[in-house]
Amino acid sequence: MRLLTLALLGICCLTAYIVEGVGSEVSDKSTCVSLTTQRLPVNRIKTYTIKEGSLKAVIFITKRGLKVCADPQARWVKDVVKSMDRKSNTRNNTIQTKPTGTQQSTNTAVTLTG
Repeated sequence: MRLLTLALLGICCLTAYIVEGVGSEVSDKSTCVSLTTQRLPVNRIKTYTIKEGSLKAVIFITKRGLKVCADPQARWVKDVVKSMDRKSNTRNNTIQTKPTGTQQSTNTAVTLTG
């Protein structure tokens, strides 16, 4: 009888642990309720997304994983987006233009006698 009770208790704990994680993720379709007016430091921003809808917003994702909604028409937001795009383009260019090494020409003549 104790074994059955212990097994049921284990199943209940496992179920509670599994169900706790369900729905805790932030939906990709989340929308902004309000916009911040406080300027964010560029060095703390990991990436951003632009959301269209009833409230247009730029959603900055910080290096800590926080999502901050900002007005896409604000000057500081435009500056941060430009800066992030510039950094992204610079990284892509350096990856694509990585040198493959120097190649030396071989101008040696071979004469065959036979």
